[in-house]
Amino acid sequence: MTNHIADSASHRPADYRAGELTAVTLFDLSGRTQIELTGADRAKFLHGFCTNDIKRLEPGQGCEAILTNIKGKAVGHVFVFATATSLWLDTVTGQAETIITHLDRYLIREDVTFHDRSNELGALFLTGPHAAQLLMLDEGLPPYGHVERESFGQPFVIRRADCFLQPGFLISLSLTARDAMQRSLLAVGVVSGSSDLFDSLRIAAGFPLFGRDITDENLAQEVARTPQCISFTKGCYLGQEPIARLDALGHTNRELRRVRFASDLSIAPGTKLFAAESDDEAGVLTSVAPLRNEAGETLALGYLKTKFGKPDTRVKAICGPDSAVGVVMASIANS
Repeated sequence: MTNHIADSASHRPADYRAGELTAVTLFDLSGRTQIELTGADRAKFLHGFCTNDIKRLEPGQGCEAILTNIKGKAVGHVFVFATATSLWLDTVTGQAETIITHLDRYLIREDVTFHDRSNELGALFLTGPHAAQLLMLDEGLPPYGHVERESFGQPFVIRRADCFLQPGFLISLSLTARDAMQRSLLAVGVVSGSSDLFDSLRIAAGFPLFGRDITDENLAQEVARTPQCISFTKGCYLGQEPIARLDALGHTNRELRRVRFASDLSIAPGTKLFAAESDDEAGVLTSVAPLRNEAGETLALGYLKTKFGKPDTRVKAICGPDSAVGVVMASIANS
C-alpha cells in the first residue's frame, strides 16, 4: 500500500433497497470509452458540438454533456474533464469511433487532435460511504472534479462521476496498474461489485446509458438530464435551434422516467407500457434492473409520454398472457 490509499473501509453489506450502498464497493468498468482531445482549439471546438458550456471549464473541472447532431438528437452522452493540456471524454464502451468520426467531420483548420485511449487505460469505479476518504480525498471532490495521483509508481486520475444516488469516483489508470489497484482496495475491505449490481444501482438512480436508454432517435431534453447536461446560455452549437425551440415550448412529448414494479414477473427492455386504467399506450422500457431491491421490487427506466410521466401514475407492462402494474417514480433532485 502507498500513502495515497487509506487503510480501512466499511464491511457492511450493500443495501440496494434505497438505491445506495452501505459498503465501499469497487466495480471494474474497464473497456469504457476514453478519448483525449489536445490542441489549442480543443475547448472552443468541442463547445460547438455539445449541449454544455465547455469553454468555462478550468483545469480540474468537468461537466456532463450530450453530443448532438443538427436535429438536436443525441450522438453521445459523455462526461467531460478538463486539464491544463487536454479535454477527456468518458462514456460507455464502444463509442470512440462514432464520436471521433462525428467530430472529425466538422474539423477544418482548428488545432484539435483526437486520441482514442480506450484500449490503453483501465477504468475502476469506487463508491459508497467513505469512498472519498479511502482515496485520500480529504476535502472530497465537487461533481465532475478530478485530480491526478500516483500509486505503485504509476500515475492515475480520480474523477467524480455520480452514476448512483451517492458520490462515485472513476479511476482511470494504465492496464498494468489496474490489477494492483484492485488488489490493494480489496485487501482493505472494499467489496467487489458485480455488473448486475452496477446496472441495478444506476437504474435506481435514473442514470441512462447511451445505446440502451439513449439513442440517436432521442432529442437532448428527452433524456431527462437537462439540469446536468444542457446550458441555455452558452451560445451557438450544432443542434441548438431545435433544443431551444423545445425549451420555449416548455415540455417534451416523452421523457425518460423510472418505474417501480412490485410484480415478480419477468419484465424485459423493449416492453411496451400502457396506462393501467385506460389501456392507452404510454411508453416503452429501455432498461430493467437485473436485481430486485430489498423491498422485492423491480426498477426500470423507460420513455413515457408526457401525460403519463407524472409521479405515482400507474402503468402496466404486458408480459405474455400476464401484466405487471408499475408506478412512475418521482424525479430525483438535481444537483
